[in-house]
Amino acid sequence: MNKRISNRRSFLKTITAGAAGALAAPYVITSNALGNASILPASERITLAHIGVGGQGSGLLKHFLGLNDCQSVAICDPFRNRREGRAQMVNDRYAQKYNQPSYKACQACNDFRSIMARDDVDAVVIATPDHWHVPIALAAARAGKDMYVEKPLGLSVEQNIILRREIKQYGVIFQYGTQQRAQSHLHHGCELVRNGRLGKIHSIEVVAPGGVPGGSTRELPIPEGFDYDLWQGPAPVAPYTNDRCIGLGRWFCYDYAIGFLGGWGAHPLDILDWVFNHIEPNPVEFEGTGVIPTEGLFDTVTTWKVHCKYANGVKMTFVDGLDSTKFIGDQGWIRMGRGHLSAGNPSILKDTIGPNEVRLHKSNDHKQDLLNCIKTRSRPASHIDTAVRSDTISHLSDIAIRTGRKIKWDPIKEEIVGDEAASRMLSRPMRTPWRL
Repeated sequence: MNKRISNRRSFLKTITAGAAGALAAPYVITSNALGNASILPASERITLAHIGVGGQGSGLLKHFLGLNDCQSVAICDPFRNRREGRAQMVNDRYAQKYNQPSYKACQACNDFRSIMARDDVDAVVIATPDHWHVPIALAAARAGKDMYVEKPLGLSVEQNIILRREIKQYGVIFQYGTQQRAQSHLHHGCELVRNGRLGKIHSIEVVAPGGVPGGSTRELPIPEGFDYDLWQGPAPVAPYTNDRCIGLGRWFCYDYAIGFLGGWGAHPLDILDWVFNHIEPNPVEFEGTGVIPTEGLFDTVTTWKVHCKYANGVKMTFVDGLDSTKFIGDQGWIRMGRGHLSAGNPSILKDTIGPNEVRLHKSNDHKQDLLNCIKTRSRPASHIDTAVRSDTISHLSDIAIRTGRKIKWDPIKEEIVGDEAASRMLSRPMRTPWRL
């Protein structure tokens, strides 16, 4: 029997039995389990586990709850009050939706490894702090689970490459959390550039918001109900502070992230890759400067300017500022970002794409796109290859800034050329017992 069908049949028994009494109650197929015009039968819904349900994770959870062809069956988070509260929210929502007052089928757990052992979970939504993205995604791939993984991707280039290998080896569906590919104005702007409306591209400007300095280093007692050791996971042991775990530290502490070079840079760099990857995979040279705080908790790059060059001579700059990606060709320019699209010649934006021109993957809902691709086993909008390419640019930019040297990159072998010290920065040590 197909594993996914078996999973759905198991879940169907859970939902029709009424949750808390599922094991004792008789197996009765209700009208809600069979579905109706707006609700798919339980056997046709994709079962989801949500790993990390803080701010972004909660937003993703609420969005998936609004989709009819999936079912959230597990909430995982090291904060007890957070996971239990979100699980209760899910159960209340389904109790009302399916008219089952005793619904308790969505369970809360602390450790993501228990999720991987469950046969009734088809896919996971990973919205943890950055340093956990790849380790959990690897566990999911090896458990045969499809996934939605928040950006940025890995804590190192090595992590990215290993995850890509495992995603392909196990044949699981991967959707990267760069949601702008579902925005129609960006889809149109990218298709215009891809189809030569700017002529030959000679330069590209990528801009992402900078980071922040500061952060309190004052050690505090670990809050009750918080598994801080698990939260740290493969990162070095460090004293608990509010700014480390609850505030901005998860984005701006180098033990857990590379700051907005990756955390926000993922968005405009994703647009760069959507347009340009068919011409060149990644730049071959990186050289830049940036500011790294020396006081306080936060120690990722806050402001930066990186000059990059592709093998074909196209120049790209990656700087901090207002989110945008600008393509400049010998026939004009187009700038785009989340919420805006402009051009040197505005009339070009009214052009339509002909039936014989390049058409990019079309999606109006990034999460629904994942579900559709899980059902069809097709490649989603933000697949693993594009995630690795764009995140690699962030990491190589960080390495160039931290070393103060020009970094030469071989995008085919995915190696730094002629700099052993910089090459060592392509990987990160992991605290025992965690490993890739």
